[in-house]
Amino acid sequence: MTTAADRRPAVFAGRFEGRGVLVTGSAQGIGRAVAERIAAEGGEVTLVDRAALVHEVAGGIREAGGKAHSVTADLETYDGAVAAVDGSLAAAGHIDVVVNNVGGTIWAKPFEHYTSEEIEKEVRRSLFPTLWMCRAVLPHLIAQESGTIVNVSSVATRGVNRVPYAASKGGVRAITTALALEAAPHGVRVVATAPGGTEAPPRAVQRGPLPETEQEAAWYQQIVDQTVDSSLMKRYGTLAEQAAAICFLASDEASYITGTILPVAGGDLG
Repeated sequence: MTTAADRRPAVFAGRFEGRGVLVTGSAQGIGRAVAERIAAEGGEVTLVDRAALVHEVAGGIREAGGKAHSVTADLETYDGAVAAVDGSLAAAGHIDVVVNNVGGTIWAKPFEHYTSEEIEKEVRRSLFPTLWMCRAVLPHLIAQESGTIVNVSSVATRGVNRVPYAASKGGVRAITTALALEAAPHGVRVVATAPGGTEAPPRAVQRGPLPETEQEAAWYQQIVDQTVDSSLMKRYGTLAEQAAAICFLASDEASYITGTILPVAGGDLG
């Protein structure tokens, strides 16, 4: 029987040597897996999150022999995005790659049950951090005439019980394809992955309230069931599998790829 450990992709030593890489939402989950892998592959990584846990994660990378810095910032605001870019430049001196990973469903329920306030919070969580980060870092990348932006979208653009999240991640796809057209003449690539369901340890910082009623639990279970059913491989992915795809797009191995969204969802195209 194949286990999650068996599905751990190989690490390529030195692939990010000399590169300054900023990873948002890196206190846990996919962002943390990406930051740890980039550091293991020689990159100097700046971890950005609004949770103070990010400093502990960066410390763990340094203890393991990697180069890591950490910045706390609220990326739902433009000022927070500017602070993240400035903090990364101050710490590492340069930014060659940005991985925009912030986002995630807060509530799980049919659209008619969302309040207007909840809809706005979902959009602020899963669209604006990528939009603001792209705007904040783009002048720097254009000035140096090189760089890569890797956005993290989702195949949940075709999913049940999370319409505001789906709309936000659809926006991330649009940012990627439209910005790629503008950035290419300046030597800047803009790409994205679209993760499917992903196994992860319990979150240290919750995205939103846990289901409190049987109905809320049933709505969440519908998401899980649809995610597995939509995957040709009939399983969730692993954090390592998501990080592998992101790191590939961020690396020089993908130097002739831009404006592309890569589904990483076991065959579910979203």
